[in-house]
Amino acid sequence: MSGIIDAYERDFAKHPDISEFPKISMIWKSIPSQLARENKKFIYKVVKEGARAREYEDALQWLTDARLVHKIYRSTACGLPIAAYDDLSAFKICLVDVGLLRRLAQLAPTAFGEGNRLFTEFKGALTENFVLQTLITQFEVIPRYWSQNNPPYEVDFLIQRENDIFPVEVKSEINTASRSVKKFKELFPDQVRHRLIGLALKQRFYR
Repeated sequence: MSGIIDAYERDFAKHPDISEFPKISMIWKSIPSQLARENKKFIYKVVKEGARAREYEDALQWLTDARLVHKIYRSTACGLPIAAYDDLSAFKICLVDVGLLRRLAQLAPTAFGEGNRLFTEFKGALTENFVLQTLITQFEVIPRYWSQNNPPYEVDFLIQRENDIFPVEVKSEINTASRSVKKFKELFPDQVRHRLIGLALKQRFYR
């Protein structure tokens, strides 16, 4: 897996415009830090202090177009088509493969058996990345996520399947209760017909 990471990073220097290479590399290396945050919204200043969207958005788009990362937009409401409710200023970034994320974060495969002793928030990020990797191959429309502040709620993914929207909450623990999915259902009772809880198995991370 480390050889694959090295190959990707060498490609950053060969295929895009040479002026974009440093920015692409910095975004790529910042992904573990982005996902280690409680709020996994992508923040440009995590890439570089003082960085602004207009300086790095082309580099991020190159990674998206190369299918190395998925950009998951925040949805402002539960409506169809789901893309009509994108908040274009708020999005999360996930890697195309959870094994790449594990290696980019320099975690040994055995770390997943340690539970909360080693990490808590990042374990959730790995679980989300694994679930997205599975969902994105099954649905034509790229999933979104939903959140609100004061009080804080966040549904990890919204899936559009034909004319239905399914909220999906990802759990890396045995407890599958979700106050955020319950709140989402309360806010959009007529649009949400089903609620899903996703529980990713930790052994699937061993690669």
